[in-house]
Amino acid sequence: MKYLTEYRDADVVEKYINELHKITTQHWNIMEVCGGQTHSLVKNGLLSMMPDKINMIHGPGCPVCVTPLNLIDKAIYLAEEKNVILCSFGDMLRVPGSKKSLLEAKANGADVRILYSPLEAVKIAKDNPNREVVFFAVGFETTAPANALSVLHAAREGLKNYSILTSHVLVPPAMEAILSDDTNIVQGFLGAGHVCTIMGLEEYYPIVENYKTPIVVTGFEPVDLLQGIVMLIKQLEKGEYKLENQYSRVVNENGNEAARNIMEQVFETSSREWRGIGTIPYSGFDVKKELEQFDANKKFTINIPKAEESKECIAGEVLRGKKKPNQCPMFGTKCTPTFPLGAPMVSSEGACAAYYHFSQAGELQEA
Repeated sequence: MKYLTEYRDADVVEKYINELHKITTQHWNIMEVCGGQTHSLVKNGLLSMMPDKINMIHGPGCPVCVTPLNLIDKAIYLAEEKNVILCSFGDMLRVPGSKKSLLEAKANGADVRILYSPLEAVKIAKDNPNREVVFFAVGFETTAPANALSVLHAAREGLKNYSILTSHVLVPPAMEAILSDDTNIVQGFLGAGHVCTIMGLEEYYPIVENYKTPIVVTGFEPVDLLQGIVMLIKQLEKGEYKLENQYSRVVNENGNEAARNIMEQVFETSSREWRGIGTIPYSGFDVKKELEQFDANKKFTINIPKAEESKECIAGEVLRGKKKPNQCPMFGTKCTPTFPLGAPMVSSEGACAAYYHFSQAGELQEA
């Protein structure tokens, strides 16, 4: 299968592992931004094969994990108190709110539906004119175009009963926030290939230049990741900092201009709260004022108190790359995928879930 098996080729993986051992002369801290990259690194056992001098730091690139607690509570409130048909991708349902999850709300009778596309939610709104339909629009730049498209479709259909509850976050501002932190130890980034597929490379040049930090945009297969790490280590060892694109078979300089155009019609940049991290300026998308009839935050009066995060969960430190999941005293004991304390343990892109599910976690914990 072209573009899949060749990127899982064991001989090529071994070649890059051997090259890493040859070229790495000192300790380097590298952050993979995306949770999908984290899962691939852990699932394929790559972390334990790389030189000990390379410390991979798991970044905040799991959209479900960084969705604020208060927004999950809002979604539950809409489903339970406003008789809304609350639609969402499946990942969000088991993420704990302050008192319950959307799945528990559904079990208690709320009309919560799992969809594969926000356009399905528009159809539900069209088929149920006497009900309000809200799509919980979570994600990075990758899911924003489809969510924006749902708003445009609803507007074109003249629907008055469709809206989205947005929690869109943007990758470049988060990378800048990490690099600006006084305690930052990240010396290079693996950029998220799917985000760059939409947004292109333009936003990353200033980050490289301003922070003198190399970025290599990579895919998600083992060969993608290892080739990207080799490219990054070569730069670091030479004292260079530049933007390179390992994922050129998918990512081009300008990204997907059609998708960007759709986003620009619907969204405007805003400051956004990241769960466990705090507010990052200009790191999110909100629905534009001229389309606010499709913004659930504006459409409904939602007065619920802001709840405190669990004091037992160190998700914020994991998301900022300060600690590894298995350094949490609750990991695998009081916090499991069945009974998660925080989103990174239950999300399919969460770092804690990656460590829990794959056999290498035990080895990593011993390391």
